[in-house]
Amino acid sequence: MRIFLFLLFLIPFSLTASDDLQAHIKKHFPDAVITSSDNKYHYNYQYEVIIQQWLDHDDHTKGKFPQRIILSHYRKSAPMLMVTEGYNAGPRHYELSEILKSNQLIVEYRFFGKSKPANVDYSYLSNEQAMKDLHRINKAFKKFYKKEWISTGISKGGTTCMYYKATYPRDVKVAIPYVAPLPNAREDKRTDALISTVGESECREKLFEFQKHALSIQDSLLAFAQKDANANELTFKRIEGVEKAIEYAILEYTFSFWQMGHDCRDIPEDLSATATYESIKNIVGIDFYSDGVIAYYEPSFYQFMTQNGYYGFMHDHLDDKLKHVKVYDNAIFAPRGVNLDYDPSYNVWVNKRLDKKGKRMIYIQGENDPWAALTYVPKKDKFGKLMVKEGGSHRTRIRDFTKQEQRTIYNLLGEWLKTEIYPLED
Repeated sequence: MRIFLFLLFLIPFSLTASDDLQAHIKKHFPDAVITSSDNKYHYNYQYEVIIQQWLDHDDHTKGKFPQRIILSHYRKSAPMLMVTEGYNAGPRHYELSEILKSNQLIVEYRFFGKSKPANVDYSYLSNEQAMKDLHRINKAFKKFYKKEWISTGISKGGTTCMYYKATYPRDVKVAIPYVAPLPNAREDKRTDALISTVGESECREKLFEFQKHALSIQDSLLAFAQKDANANELTFKRIEGVEKAIEYAILEYTFSFWQMGHDCRDIPEDLSATATYESIKNIVGIDFYSDGVIAYYEPSFYQFMTQNGYYGFMHDHLDDKLKHVKVYDNAIFAPRGVNLDYDPSYNVWVNKRLDKKGKRMIYIQGENDPWAALTYVPKKDKFGKLMVKEGGSHRTRIRDFTKQEQRTIYNLLGEWLKTEIYPLED
């Protein structure tokens, strides 16, 4: 009987806490659509929240667009982990939420997933506007979650995390970007330098020779690519044919190989057309160059080409074997009919802001990831810490570091946040 009464007491309390949160959301975003979803881990409940966001924060007459937020609630007295996605959002669990036993707020990047205006106008897809999205959301939810706020993001989301900290340094106390590049050009050549020096020289040479071999038998690879295209209903109109997709995938092979942490044993000894195609498919993938995938990533390539910067394809050792690809940047994946002039001033400004305002930041990088060549390095030890995982890739996370390195991260988080830290379990 006592247990039954205790449970009856807990049920209305839980409902009251949930109602209180939903009322808060509606107060700040009256048009919000709140949908409860299944949750795991330590959270008590989870919501998908679609708010109406300003298309132009400086001119509200331009209207609004829907923006998706995934809110995982633990308790009001816990820290809040704000995840700055670079692409679409989903009900993902981030290891920092586990380390901090925090609430978690994932913000989908404008123009991705469910966060698209009815009519896409790329002039509103700027980092300046996206940072104002984050700031508006932060201000609203900070009135409910009043403990320490931390931001994080991975890859383009990690770059967004850096941009956000640079723009609104007081919105969060600590920022932890993962495997986040900060290019200084539309085709930043520092990735080429890393690819040319990473790992053992024998492995690098084997990669380059594989690319040459693949191009020399590309006519034989075409049948495999076309079979996959037919089976998966892929089209390649945007890049003008599957033949180009094969060459792009071969050009990309070395970057993807190191980025995703492949082993030199993954390069096939058997250089038959079948084995060669399967290796290209597994490490790069032909489908990445299909119309559907290009359409999905088009907003990000608009940003890469105009503000964020990116990398180009290493091609000097392959020029005499390329038949179809003649331009070695990534502009072909960006939207057509819009201005794609690159403006380096934004990243220059971010660098300077991080030098002055980027306090309490931990930068997670993998040593062998070509993106690591474009990392921001804190100018002052008191501002932050660059943690580079030896031999690590774009998949590098805190749990991949040694126990001693993890303790360094935990100690910094504990010192900065004044909260209990929950080390990751093996």
